[in-house]
Amino acid sequence: MANELTVAVLGPGGVGGLLAALLSRTGHRVICLSGEKTAEALRTDGIQVRSAAFGDFTAPVEADTELREPVDACLVTVKHTTLDAALARVPAPVLSGGLLVPFLNGLEHPAALRARHRPDRVAPAVIRVESTRVAPGVIEHGSPFAEIDLTGTDVPRPRLDALAEAFAAAGPATRVLEDETAALWAKMSFLAPFALLTTRYGLPLGDVRTHHRDELTALVEETAAISRACGGPADPARALARYDAFPPSTKSSMQRDAEAGRPLELDAIGGALLRAAERHGVPAPVAARVVGELTDRSGG
Repeated sequence: MANELTVAVLGPGGVGGLLAALLSRTGHRVICLSGEKTAEALRTDGIQVRSAAFGDFTAPVEADTELREPVDACLVTVKHTTLDAALARVPAPVLSGGLLVPFLNGLEHPAALRARHRPDRVAPAVIRVESTRVAPGVIEHGSPFAEIDLTGTDVPRPRLDALAEAFAAAGPATRVLEDETAALWAKMSFLAPFALLTTRYGLPLGDVRTHHRDELTALVEETAAISRACGGPADPARALARYDAFPPSTKSSMQRDAEAGRPLELDAIGGALLRAAERHGVPAPVAARVVGELTDRSGG
């Protein structure tokens, strides 16, 4: 894009670090917000990306522990489990008219963010990617793609278009979607069965879709029914086809969190799915059982 943007990235992990590096490489000013130890590493060494799709490169970024100046956009790329603490790094008066762009799993965060920041500046986004932070400032992008859907019911369209153009020029295939509900449910319909079952069985996607196909199919169909009731898309056959197209070694971020002993985004994904089902009277026995088993196992 012709105009350089100033973009803050709250949580430069697998997704945030990848986007920060790609945007920096294409000429935008990037300020990563994190703890002091990570910030120091980023200031010193930049962000190193290893990616079959985008190449291996190192991009310089600025880094701080808190947002101290206005930016065009602040990408929120932390986990739900750390969201409240992380948002303290982005004072609303400093962000001011900048876009707040949450790349968060789940469905309930846009309302929570609009209660804290200007509602017409909250632009939820979804990203389809497998990208992992292996060390501070070191990102491994494993999927052969990175796709972004940008939305925001009340955000002026030119603001969304400008950011989408910057993303697309940086690498990820990006589109602006008018229907925020549909965009969030499209991600949830894919993510929930994938995250819940890979974590429940401790297996990569290839083993889940082979050895637990019936359960995967049932959970996909339940999720599609809940999405339909909420005004979202419902295409279980397409979801299953997408799972089949992924490399068999693919793991969900929730599964990686479980393996590392980190808190799970179980409430933001499974809990939100069940709450939506209950609101609309949609039966979800498989989802309820799997979420219950994961809750018991994690002590949640």
